[in-house]
Amino acid sequence: MVFQESFAIHTRGHGDMQDLSDAVSRIVGQSGIEIGTVQVFVVGSTGAIGTIEFEPGLKKDLPQMLDRLIPPSREYGHEQAWHDGNGHSHLQATFLGPSIAVPVAEGHPVLGTWQQIIHLECDVRSRDRTIVVTVMGE
Repeated sequence: MVFQESFAIHTRGHGDMQDLSDAVSRIVGQSGIEIGTVQVFVVGSTGAIGTIEFEPGLKKDLPQMLDRLIPPSREYGHEQAWHDGNGHSHLQATFLGPSIAVPVAEGHPVLGTWQQIIHLECDVRSRDRTIVVTVMGE
């Protein structure tokens, strides 16, 4: 069986992190699937999906670490082609990835006590994002 639903979020721009866990859990519960997998995907090339302990320190640390690894720069080919200031945004989002798969057991995503499903906005400006949640199993 496969069940799919999407929802929208609004971000405040680069580094904005949002906890998607409750929304994903709600969708898994509505699916009627007791055992399987849930995939969470963000539509767009400058958004990322992952898991983290959603707390103020890490909400600050992750974007700062990404900016150290892949800093804003006019040297990226994307910048030279488009001059839109978000070449690093595309690279950061690609580094983290647009989706994750989480096991489903007893009708719930299997997450650790301090593990939440998050969206991280890598773009330099606010965005309206579509999050697609696909639950597969039985």
